[in-house]
Formats: sequence, C-alpha cells, structure tokens
Amino acid sequence: MQRNQNTCSFSLSLETTMLLLLLLLFCPSLVLSLNQEGLYLQRVKLGLDDPDGVLSSWNDRDDTPCNWTGITCDSLTRSVNSVHLSQSNLAGPFPTILCRLRNLSSLSLYNNSINSSLPVEISTCQNLQHLNLAQNLLLGPLPSTLSEIPNLRHLDLSGNSFSGDFPATFGHFRRLEELSLLENLLNGTLPSFLGNVSTLRQLNLSYNPFSPSQIPPELGNLTSLETLWLSGCNLVGQIPDSLGRLKNLRDLDLALNSLHGPIPKSITELTNVVQIELYNNSLSGEIPAGMSNLTALRRLDASMNDLDGTIPDELCGLQLDSLTLSENHFVGNIPVSVARSPYLFELKLFKNRLTGKLPSDLGRNSPLKVVDVSENLFSGEIPEHLCENGVLEQLVLIYNSFSGNIPASLSKCRSLTRVRLRNNRLSGEVPAGFWGLPQVYLLELVGNSFSGQISKTISGAANLSVLLISRNQFTGNIPDEIGLLANLVEFSGSDNQLSGPLPSTLVNLTKLGSLDLHNNNLSGELPSEMGSWNNLNELNLANNELSGKIPDQIGSLPALNYLDLSGNLFSGKIPPELENLKLNQFNLSNNRLSGDLPPLYAKQIYRDSFLGNPGLCSDMVGLCPTRSEAKNQGFAWLLRSIFILAGLVFVLGVIWFYWKFRNFKKNKRGVDKSKWILTSFHKLGFSEYEILDCLDEENVIGSGASGKVYKAVLSNGETVAVKKLWGGSMKEDGSDENGRISDDGFEAEVETLGKIRHKNIVRLWCCCSTRDCKLLVYEFMPNGSLGDLLHSSKGSCLDWPTRYKIAVDAAEGLSYLHLDCVPPIVHRDVKSNNILLDGEFGARVADFGVAKVVGPKSMSVIAGSCGYIAPEYAYTLRVNEKSDIYSFGVVILELVTGRLPIDPEFGDKDLVKWVCTTLDQKGIDHVLDPKLESCFKEEICRVLNIGLLCTSPLPINRPSMRKVVKMLQEVGADNKPKTTNNDGKLSPYYYEDTSDQGSVI
Repeated sequence: MQRNQNTCSFSLSLETTMLLLLLLLFCPSLVLSLNQEGLYLQRVKLGLDDPDGVLSSWNDRDDTPCNWTGITCDSLTRSVNSVHLSQSNLAGPFPTILCRLRNLSSLSLYNNSINSSLPVEISTCQNLQHLNLAQNLLLGPLPSTLSEIPNLRHLDLSGNSFSGDFPATFGHFRRLEELSLLENLLNGTLPSFLGNVSTLRQLNLSYNPFSPSQIPPELGNLTSLETLWLSGCNLVGQIPDSLGRLKNLRDLDLALNSLHGPIPKSITELTNVVQIELYNNSLSGEIPAGMSNLTALRRLDASMNDLDGTIPDELCGLQLDSLTLSENHFVGNIPVSVARSPYLFELKLFKNRLTGKLPSDLGRNSPLKVVDVSENLFSGEIPEHLCENGVLEQLVLIYNSFSGNIPASLSKCRSLTRVRLRNNRLSGEVPAGFWGLPQVYLLELVGNSFSGQISKTISGAANLSVLLISRNQFTGNIPDEIGLLANLVEFSGSDNQLSGPLPSTLVNLTKLGSLDLHNNNLSGELPSEMGSWNNLNELNLANNELSGKIPDQIGSLPALNYLDLSGNLFSGKIPPELENLKLNQFNLSNNRLSGDLPPLYAKQIYRDSFLGNPGLCSDMVGLCPTRSEAKNQGFAWLLRSIFILAGLVFVLGVIWFYWKFRNFKKNKRGVDKSKWILTSFHKLGFSEYEILDCLDEENVIGSGASGKVYKAVLSNGETVAVKKLWGGSMKEDGSDENGRISDDGFEAEVETLGKIRHKNIVRLWCCCSTRDCKLLVYEFMPNGSLGDLLHSSKGSCLDWPTRYKIAVDAAEGLSYLHLDCVPPIVHRDVKSNNILLDGEFGARVADFGVAKVVGPKSMSVIAGSCGYIAPEYAYTLRVNEKSDIYSFGVVILELVTGRLPIDPEFGDKDLVKWVCTTLDQKGIDHVLDPKLESCFKEEICRVLNIGLLCTSPLPINRPSMRKVVKMLQEVGADNKPKTTNNDGKLSPYYYEDTSDQGSVI
C-alpha cells in the first residue's frame, strides 16, 4: 500500500516537472518579466497622450525596453541611455520619472505638446548630457536647478513659453556647450553672469521680449564661443568692444534690435567669423578699417542702419558670397576692387546715395548671380561683363541714371530670369537676342528712351510672364510672334509709337490679365476672337487709331473690370453684351459710335463714358443734340411756354411735397431736431438735418452688432454712410445685454476715429447725438466690405493683385493704429467684414466700437468674432496688439483660400486649423482658392506663409504689424524668401531683399 502511494507521488511529480518544462519552452513570458527601467517607461506612457500610437511598441511582453520605439540601450549593460521621441505628437506634463533611468544621457522630446511648467526635479537626471525640449508648450520660469546637472552639455528649450528672468544659477553650468532659448517669453534683462559659462560654444537667445538691455561686456569672456545669436532681443546701447575677444566666433547675429553708435573696430579681430548680421538697428558712423583681417568672412549684412561714408576697398576685396549694405547713407563710388572679388555672387547696394559708374570689370572674375543697385545715383553704361561666367539671374538697376545701350553680351545671357531697368536714361535699340532670353519671366524697360521695334525673336522668351516697355520710343508693328508667349500675364506698352494692327495671335494668350497699349499709333480692328481672354482684367487701348466695330465677345470676358477704348475711330453700335460686365472703369468717349445706349448705361452717371460720339442717342443732355433740335422745331414758342408753365407747377409741387414729407418724417420719429448735438471732425458740406432725413428702412445697407448702417445721398451729391447705434444698458466692453455696442461703443468709436488721419482707416466725418440716439457719419465705401464681396457670388472679381492690394492696405492701417498712434490702439474686432473697400478696391479698416488703448488692464468680456479670436483668450483677457495680428492673419487666410473663418466643412476646426491640417495632409493646391490665377502661385504661397506667421499659437512668435507690412511689400517686390535651416524653419539670421517696393512680380 505504501509502495503504491510513493509510486503515484513520483509519477505525479514527474508529470508536473514535464508540464513545467513544456510551459517554459512554449510560454517563456510566464516566467520572464519586464525589468525595472521598462516599468518606469510604462509609467511614462500612462502619463502621456499618444493619439498617433507612437508608443504602441512599449508593452510588457519584453524583458527590456531596448527594442521599443525611441529607446536606445548600452550594448553591454542593456541599460537605457537615450530616449528620443521627437515630433511624435505626444502631449502631457514633463515625465520626471525618466530621471530614474540612472544611465540616461540623452533626452529629446523636440516638437511635441509637453505642457505645464518644467519641474525642479529635472535636476535628478544627473547623467544627462543632451536635453532637447524645443518646440513644446512649456511655460513658467526657467528651473534654477538645471545647472545642478553636472555633465549637461547641450540644452535646447527653444520655441516654448518660458517667461521671467534668468535664474542666477545659470552662471554655474560646469560643462554646458550649447544654450538655446530661441523664441520664448523671457522678459527680464540679458544677464552678465552668462559670461561665466566659459565652456559655451553656442549661445542663442534670439526673439525674446527682454526688457531693454545692453549687450553684457562679460560675453567677451566666452572665448570658446562659435555662435552668438541675439537678434530680436530688444538690445540697446552700443556693441561692446569686448566681443572682439571671441576669436573662435563664426556666426554673429545682432540684427533686429535698437543698437546705436559705431560698429566697434574690435569686430575686425574676429578672424574666424563667417557671417555677421547687423541689419535693422540704428548703427552709425563708417564701416571700420581693418575688415581685410576677416579672411573667413563670406556674408556681411549691415542693411537698414544709419551708416555713412564710403565702402572700404578692403571690404570689397574679400572673398565674399554676399555683400548687403542696403538702406544706409553711403555716398561715393563703388571701389574697383569689388569687381575683383572671385567669390562675389551677390551685390546688393540698393537704396543708398552711391554715385559714379559701376566698375567695368564687374562680373568678369566672379560668378555673379544677383546685381541690385536700385535707387542710387549711378550713371554711365551697364558693364558688359556682368554675365561673363554665364550664371547671372537677376539684374535690377531701377531708378538710377544709367545711359547708353544694353550691352550686346547680355543678349546671350541665357541664365537671366529677372531684368528691371525702369527709370534710367538708356537708349538705342534693344539687342534682338535680349527680347528672346528663354528664362526671363520679368522684363521691365519702362521710362527710358529705347527705340526700334519689338524683335520677332521674342518668340524664344517661353518663360516671359510680364513685359513692361511703356514710356519709350518703340516703333513699328507688334510682331505676331508675341502670341507664342503662352505664360504672358501682363503686357504694358503704353506711351510709345507702336503702329499697325493688333496681331490676331494675341487671342492665343489665355493667361493674359492686363493689356495696356494706350497712347500709341495702332490701327485696324480689334481681334474678333477675344473670348479666350478669360483672365483679362484690364484692357486699355485708349488714344490710338483703332477702327471698326467693338466686338460682341468683349461682353463675355468674365474677369474684365477695366475697359478704356476712348480716343479711337470705333463706329457702329455699342454691343448690348457689355451689360454682362462688372466694370469699375469704363470709357468709350471720343469715337464714332452711334445708335442707342444699352439700357444699363443709359444713366447720367455714365455720361462721361460716351462723350464725343455725335451719333449716340439717349435722353442724356449733350449726347444727341440733333435729336433735341428736331424736337424743338415746329411749334417751338408754344412748347416753350408749356414747358415753362409745367416746370413752374412741378417745382412748386415738389417744394410743397418736400415740406409735407419732412413734417411727416419729423412727426413719425417724434424727434426734436433742435436737440441734436453735431460734432464734426472735418469741414462739412451738409447739416445734421440732411442726415436725419435719410434714416429710412429703404436706405439700410447693413446691420451688425453695433447697429444699422444707412446709405445717405446728400443734396451736394456726396454719399455718406450713417451708423445708428443700438441703445441699452452697458457692460464694461461697451456692449449691452444682447452683446450689441451702445453708448460706450459710441464713445470708443468717436474717441478713436475722431483723432485718426490715415488713408487706410475709414474717415469719420462727424457724429450726431441726443440722449436716446447716436449717429456716426462715415465716408461711403461703394464696394462694401471685404467679407461680403469675398464670400459672395462677386468673389470672382477679386483677382489676386486686388486681394494683395487689400491685404497691404489693411495691414498699413493696423500698423498705424499699433505703432504710430499715441497711445497705441488695439482694434479688437479685426475681420473681413470690418475691412471696407472704396471704388478702386482700396481698403479701409472700420468699426472701432470695441477698440481700446493698449494698457495693462484686462477685459472681463471677450471682444471679437468667432474664427478671428486669438487662442490666448483662453487663458487671458489682457488687451494686446498681438490679438489683432492673429485676427489679421485669419483675414489673410481668407484672401488666399476664399473660405470663411468658420465653415461646417471644417468640422470642429476653424480656418487656421483647417489650413494647417490640409497643408500637412494634402498639400498647397488643396488650400489655395481655385478662382485665383495659377501664375501668381508663388506670390500667393508667400502671402499664405505670412498669414500662418500671424496666426502662430504663441503671441511672441507673431510679427509686429510693421513687420507684416514690410513682409507683404517684399512679396510685392518679388524679393527672395528668408533662408531656412536644416529643419525647414526660419533661420535666426536671414537676408531680406527690399529693393523694389511696389511691384507685384
């Protein structure tokens, strides 16, 4: 019995052992477990929001985390030494538990949404050497304990919202080599104790709103420093001589500050420096002697300062890649040595007072790509060797006094893309090959004395988009070959002596947007097949000798809004199809037209458009005198008497009716006009009584949060807009219980607009008030608001040049409010409906009912409109011009996309988020308004980038309105975009070309 029991026990034990062995073989996870470092990382995963599933590989089925995404381990010890989770869309507070990884030496959470403050416990990461938390949502003060990490070498906290002052402990780092705090909200002073961190090789503090600070001379102690970026740091005072001790410095960027005084001579001791950026300061004096010591220098930008004197020969003798000394006060000649620099590929000296001739050898020994010496006092001939090396791309010489011919050598320069020779004294025939350069997209010869014909070789200019040759002495026919320029968008050849018929091949130019050939000797008939000009916006053929009938096809051009055929020999009837057009400028005067006017144009307001056509018949006085004479024949004396009597009765009847009507309106309103108070801000040609008589419902042209708006046509022929404000009790922001602007809004608008004089701010003529009613009288804007026009069926009439002009005008108006008014004014309700358009689509900023003077006071109620409100309103109601800039950025996105700021198609997104998401997922073509011409795509994209800058989630990253105006103008001037770093982000040092303001190419 006992033996059997033992046997059974042994058998059971053997079976159990075998079962365990099988489990170990096939299910090792039952006995293996995740190590302690893996458990720490699991807790990190639980504390972060991971919508993209980047951390999905962080599971407990592994014994170590070494194969997990973003984790690197030591090959021998299998201990975690690096965590790299850049651009993973992670969100949540900083995971301090990472500091329990005892061998962690590198941590990068770059470009995520790590939020809240950075805890002081960060110092427990004792083995960290590399810490990158850039481009997150961290805020609050910089932790003072960071310097307690003994081996920390690289610290990058750029692109967050850290604020306050530098902790004094930041002068105690032991081994720190790189400190980057670019684009934060640090608002203390620039500390001198950073000069104690002798191991620093890179120091980047750019774009922080520091209190006005001087550059600490102690920074000269950082003898290992290779990069010093302090652009946009609100620096004042002079550049200290001590910076000359930084012998290893390669990049020096002090741009976009308020530095003054001379450039110190000690800067010539930076023998290893490659790049010096000093632009946009107030530096004065001459460029110091000794620049020839800087043998490594490749780029010098000292533009937009107050420097004077001449350019030293030794500077021009350096092997520079780029020499930029624009917008200073240099006088004198360019030294001949500038032509001998074998590495010079950009020469930009625009907007100075340089005189004399360009060096004759310029370009002979250097691979010149860009020459821009615009707006100086240069004379003499254009050097013939500019394209000696065959790489010249841009030649911009506008607004000088160059004379002589275009060198024949330039007609062989096939690399040229952009040629601007406007307003010089050049003469002679343009070389035949110059007309047909294959890469040129802009050829501008305006305002010279060129002669000869447009060569047939122009057929080779396949890339030509804009041809501007006005105000010269060109003769002969326009060649048929011009119809081969499939990319031509604008052709302006006015004020020449061109003759012969318009070539029939012009109808092949389907992208043509503007054709201006007025003041020439053109003859013959207009091409009959004009229906292909679907993009034509302007047609100006005035003052020629064109004849025949006006083609019916003109009425089918969908984009045409400027038509001037005056001063020609056109005959026949006016095509009724012209009624299909929406014209802002219309002139058919001084021709030989006959017949009746189309009903739409048979109105007195169009009278001047038809003068000088004896055969036209209409009831308008002066257009058809022969018909009037026929009517007065026969019983002239009897008819005259009847007319006089009837007129007298009519006048008396009108006077009686007007008197009764005024009494009726007075009784209807129950208003005593004697109690109205009129306050005028300009000289008026009307009284308050005329205004009151126009406040009828049939004159209402708009209604909004502030009140109703009426159109009032006054007795002097002037038209004004009258805003009648809503009544009611008030809140702090000037709104009543329904959110409407009332008494305080009236005071705000009067207080704001009454003292403003700016072409892009709507003009307030006067205000009228009683105890119960408030009226504001403005200049009338015939084209209404941008929002109404852009988002209605009329949006197609807003082509890109018009939209761009509106953006610039509105930006200049807001810039004036923010930066030129004393004290500055924040609009607080910038939107497309508050940007009004005059008859020529000039923009005016309007509706100042919630405007406030900039100050520290916070508002208890959010002002603004859905889709335009800046995101910082979620955590503060403080009045700040940055909220206006955000709202204006939304307006830019409206202009570029043609979409509303809030649209059901966006779901829970607004326009800003929709644009960003669509750009990332589908690309630029799915964002741009399909109604815009593709030829402007590059320019539209650059304006879109400005809109995205303005709508940055962090207020500090939004440019000032003055900067926005400058960037928009630079787009119009077709300047090169800023350079980018390897991450595709804007570099803290960049060059801005502002040479040719006002162009749209």
